[in-house]
Amino acid sequence: MTVKKIRPTFWLRAGGMLLLGAIVLGLNIAQPAHTQPVSAPVQDWSFKGPLGHFDLPSVQRGYAVFAGICASCHSLSEVRFSDLTDMGLTLEEVGAVAATWQVADGLDAEGRLKHRNARPDDALSSSYSGPEAARAANGGVVPPDLSRIVQVYPGGADRLFALLTGYKPDAARVPGKGFANSFAIGHYTAMPPPLREGAVKYADNTPATVTQEARDVTTFLAWVSAPHQDTRRRVGIGAGLYLCFLAVLFVILNRRLWSHVRK
Repeated sequence: MTVKKIRPTFWLRAGGMLLLGAIVLGLNIAQPAHTQPVSAPVQDWSFKGPLGHFDLPSVQRGYAVFAGICASCHSLSEVRFSDLTDMGLTLEEVGAVAATWQVADGLDAEGRLKHRNARPDDALSSSYSGPEAARAANGGVVPPDLSRIVQVYPGGADRLFALLTGYKPDAARVPGKGFANSFAIGHYTAMPPPLREGAVKYADNTPATVTQEARDVTTFLAWVSAPHQDTRRRVGIGAGLYLCFLAVLFVILNRRLWSHVRK
């Protein structure tokens, strides 16, 4: 009678599965059910679905919210001012927008950080000189870069919108926890309520309610996360229609070529 040997890879895989199960179980134990973030309500976004598209007026309003509110803490390090032409701005308008920003420009003779007006090829960088300055200004927390926040944030645009609008009416900082928000992990977040009614003035005179500001800045950040999404969809739809045309043409030609052959 021969005994079949079990390969070492079997034990490695089995051990890996047990370790993964233990980690998941540990996370579930460490994160009680009552501290899990509430599921975000599903929103009707223009950019959702295979035929979706970005509402460029909303994207432009969202930039106004980001520039007027969010940019004081957060950055868009993967976005350059020249990229804003894709949301409907002309090169002249982009240059004017960039000139309203200040970016770091090395050190002066005394070792202090210098600043200059931004140019179209500059990135929308952080307003802090470094992580240490960001921590000092935000209670030990470094505000995250928002360049890909909609893609990496669990729940995407729906949860980001819910987080921005989910603060309690009398939101106050709880020592050691932060601000109460049902859509945050642990139901608390270090970010104070960023939006308030009338915080920005829209160029198209849209009423700047908290809900409108949240919807616009979420749309803008979704566009930032996938700025070429509309182009890819247009190309995909065009390619699909072209292939359908070729398929129909092939069927017609095939029937003509074989129409003289008796069945």
